[in-house]
Amino acid sequence: MQNKRKITLGLDSSAQTLMVCLNDGEKTYSFHHTGIKQEQFLLPLVTRALNKINAKLSDISKVFFVRGPGRFTGIRISLTFASMLKELNAAEVGSATLFDIIRRQAEESRAFLSWKKNHENGILAVVLHAFRDEYFLQFFDTTQQGPVWLSKEELLQKLSARTEPLYCAGLDKDASPLSELLGNKYRLAPMADCRVRPQTLMEMAQNPFYDKNALEPLYLKPARFELGR
Repeated sequence: MQNKRKITLGLDSSAQTLMVCLNDGEKTYSFHHTGIKQEQFLLPLVTRALNKINAKLSDISKVFFVRGPGRFTGIRISLTFASMLKELNAAEVGSATLFDIIRRQAEESRAFLSWKKNHENGILAVVLHAFRDEYFLQFFDTTQQGPVWLSKEELLQKLSARTEPLYCAGLDKDASPLSELLGNKYRLAPMADCRVRPQTLMEMAQNPFYDKNALEPLYLKPARFELGR
């Protein structure tokens, strides 16, 4: 008999803090664990979330996860778990990049909407720390260019080269604000809009757009491995 419960599981294992969230159609619950070896804590955290609503692993009807960029191993953890539930439960699978998630949170915020009124030609730039002195960057403008992995110097050059006003959202090393990296040259998004929110994952999980190619991770290419270096 087919399971009638509609439970959505959200996962983010792309960074140091593992996040598991669960929605039973009425309420969203979230649980976190910070540290290494996330693969050892994922299932216990999922079980803890399921116990909260008296549900089982077989009750999960959809998995929505962050597919990158971030730690290679971390991304694979969520991807593998989602693939497993797709096979075992025939669960639907959706995913989004950190760029798309933070873009959604930033663009829907009062801070961004207020800024945009005074900077009609301004654009959003999502900046995320990658490794040591390297960063991920994506501009959201009409060119629709994809994300890149850059050295710190290249990042600052690309930001400075833009003639439009910039609204920057994202995180620096150890999930710290971008203020030390970028100073006050650009408008910076509030920190609350720069961390993945469980509710955002649950909302995006309802959009079939994110079901396409959901099991394709976004790793990006490290700046130090670019041709010509």
